Amino acid sequence: MTDKSPTTPDHPDPHLDPTDDTDEPAFDWMKPASAAKSAPNSTEKSTEKSTASTAAGTAAAVSPAAPSPAASTAGQPESRADRKAAEATAGQPEAVQPDTVQPDTVQPDAEKSGVPAGTAQEDIERRNAERRTAEREQAARTKPVLPRVMQVLLAVIYPLILLVLAVRAVTSPMFLWVEYNRPGFPGDGYGFSTDDRMTYGSYAVDYLSNWSGPRYLGDLVDQSGERLFRDGEVSHMADVKAVILSTFGAGTLLILLGLVAVIYLKRKRRGGVRRGLFAGSIVTLAIIIGLGTLAALGWEQFFTDFHRIFFANGTWTFSLQDTLIRLFPGQFWMDAGIVIGALVLLASLLTLILTWPTRRRRGLGKKAADASTATDTEKNDTETDTKTATATATGADTVDTAGAGPVADGTAGSTGNTGNEETGTARTRHTV
Repeated sequence: MTDKSPTTPDHPDPHLDPTDDTDEPAFDWMKPASAAKSAPNSTEKSTEKSTASTAAGTAAAVSPAAPSPAASTAGQPESRADRKAAEATAGQPEAVQPDTVQPDTVQPDAEKSGVPAGTAQEDIERRNAERRTAEREQAARTKPVLPRVMQVLLAVIYPLILLVLAVRAVTSPMFLWVEYNRPGFPGDGYGFSTDDRMTYGSYAVDYLSNWSGPRYLGDLVDQSGERLFRDGEVSHMADVKAVILSTFGAGTLLILLGLVAVIYLKRKRRGGVRRGLFAGSIVTLAIIIGLGTLAALGWEQFFTDFHRIFFANGTWTFSLQDTLIRLFPGQFWMDAGIVIGALVLLASLLTLILTWPTRRRRGLGKKAADASTATDTEKNDTETDTKTATATATGADTVDTAGAGPVADGTAGSTGNTGNEETGTARTRHTV
């Protein structure tokens, strides 16, 4: 059904001529032939403009700081299609070039510092080894305190031990017998014979070392029935007994302590016993020489001062008729002092000789012997190596000379048996 109603004056007919509209390519079929021919050109122009605009936008994105004039001119659209193409191009995000990370550019800290990882680890291990070695050397150089204390203690108590042992040797019946029977010992002017002195003197000496009370001497009587020792003499002997027993007890403790020090030093420090006894012998010699000098300069004064140290005044002086003076005259105490000093001096000298720090005792002789043995071994090894090297070099020269025969006489060698004989002759000649 076709609408053929006339158009009213109020609604004029629409403008249907597409020649004036150059922006709508959809109406090209309605254009005249001339317009239709020019449409492809305009389309091509629009495509070229769009392409140019796209290229210009890409160029601007790549180098926005220096846009070319051609790109700026091409970037201005002249039609709706060009504008849409330009908007589409402008709406696309710029291509972000990913950061290219080269694997070789990422380096560990050791490589950044210029040191390989293996070398750094070896350096750390070497430093740790050096630190441990230094600690061990420091510990070896640092000597323990207790061995030194034991060594000094042994050196101090050694003179006291010798003195106690010498006193014990004098306070014995054997010394009494030797003293009473030696030539030149003064006799008793009040009737005691040598046998009487030996009997009564043995009671007095035994009392000093036993655990009996004062009655051990107080109840003794002579041949006439009278008391042998007066109360003052018994009291003084009781005082002497207290001093002697205390000395022997202290000497026993010192001997035990010395044995402990010797055992400890023998286990913990090599040569510690020898050094302690050597120092102790020197101290003993100094003490004995000093005391002997004082006694030689004034025996009476020395004897008096000695008694004042251990006994109260007035308790150790007696008359010539008292039994103690008759049994133990002044010559007896002088001889006893000489014997004590001689025993201590002899023991200290013997100890000094036996502990003298010779090269062998200090271990230097062994070290020197070991060093000499090592030197001889090195010399022997060197001589053996030299001989081996010489023999090897001689053998190599022989082999080389023998091998060079066929090369030098190659022509003769290639001829047959004659060449072999010549080669053997040449080998024999060079070997000799």
